[in-house]
Amino acid sequence: MSDITIVVNPTSGGGRAARALPAFVGALQTGGARAVVRASRDSDDLRRMVAEARDAGARMVVVAGGDGTLHHAVQELAGSPTALAILPIGTGDDNARTLGIPLKDPARAAGAVLGAHVRTIDLGEVTAADGTQRYFLGVLSAGFDSFVNERANRMRWPRGKARYVVAIAGELRTFRPVEYTAALDGREVRDGAMLVAVGNGISYGGGMKVCPGAVPDDGLLDITWLHAVSTPTFIRVFPSVFSGSHVDKPFVSTYQAREISLDAPGQLAYADGERIGPLPISIRACPGALSVVVPAPAP
Repeated sequence: MSDITIVVNPTSGGGRAARALPAFVGALQTGGARAVVRASRDSDDLRRMVAEARDAGARMVVVAGGDGTLHHAVQELAGSPTALAILPIGTGDDNARTLGIPLKDPARAAGAVLGAHVRTIDLGEVTAADGTQRYFLGVLSAGFDSFVNERANRMRWPRGKARYVVAIAGELRTFRPVEYTAALDGREVRDGAMLVAVGNGISYGGGMKVCPGAVPDDGLLDITWLHAVSTPTFIRVFPSVFSGSHVDKPFVSTYQAREISLDAPGQLAYADGERIGPLPISIRACPGALSVVVPAPAP
């Protein structure tokens, strides 16, 4: 096996790289591979390193980080023959979870890389209000959860998942549903909503299965529309998102579409935990746009 390039975001997961990388590299070496580790300084640096591996003809590039790190890597790997391999060391690692990459087990994650089983999956592509375009791997959302992200990103304490719990509590005091207008493959949907999520993947926020039926290689995007509800109802229903059973509630609608437009006054979109910007946005499914290294299916 040729050298394997590992591009790492050292800040992912509050320093998990320092703990995970030695075990991951050691397992690769035991399996007969030689690892070349490159530490990025920021997202632009990471994209440059991933692009260099792609342009050098690498069969795969390992990206060590969380969902935001993968989001930036995907911008360089979409449509290329270079496969994305993942060492999940982020706070949520929802895209790794959707793809079946072992979490919190660097040696097993290395085993998937050594096995080199490649799966071709879709990406979502979002066009922001200013015309900029980018791909997303997992979930794009607008509404309550986007404002939680916005609030959490301004916070310096606490760290990790606790920051989002505090941000949720803070946003619940001020957030109110608004009227959304969407076109789903040309079908218009107009109604109030707490949030609208568009999923190529299943979950976000460290295991919240907001789009539990999403399949990342079916050529479709799944839409979860949480209609306007009272704050007490939202608080009562919120835990069910971890099992995905929220979609069975009468005030939740689900759809599938290939092309989506979405608008609502004063609302923001985030994708893979990264800020996209204000609505309106348009989104489309990009079938077969990315190769990913995943564990081989059980015989």
